[in-house]
Amino acid sequence: MKTNYVKRTQKDYPLSLKLQIVQSIEQGKTTTTQATKQYGIQCRRTVVNWLRKYGTFDWENQTPSNMPKTPEQRLLELKQEVLLLKKQKAFLENQVEQSDKKAILFDMMIDLAEKEYNIPIRKNS
Repeated sequence: MKTNYVKRTQKDYPLSLKLQIVQSIEQGKTTTTQATKQYGIQCRRTVVNWLRKYGTFDWENQTPSNMPKTPEQRLLELKQEVLLLKKQKAFLENQVEQSDKKAILFDMMIDLAEKEYNIPIRKNS
């Protein structure tokens, strides 16, 4: 099936066209990608926005976070989280090590400056 591509500007989609596309997708006659190609819509996201705005699907209550997860999915998520936490831990340990080295270096510099110029830099508490 060969369809002619008609490039459209951002705001020239009539409401009737939007509703027709939404109805076609909801009835399973076409997909969002096919609709963008068939009607010359520049971005698939535009059609998805129309589905959210004019469609009958309850987007608020059907987000993936509200759907129950299988034990395998939850295990995979936890494994990914553990890997991320290990990377973060290694990064932070490296930062602490660098900070400790800087503190030692600054103390040595202050000691050297106090000896070299014979002036007290640190305050006595």
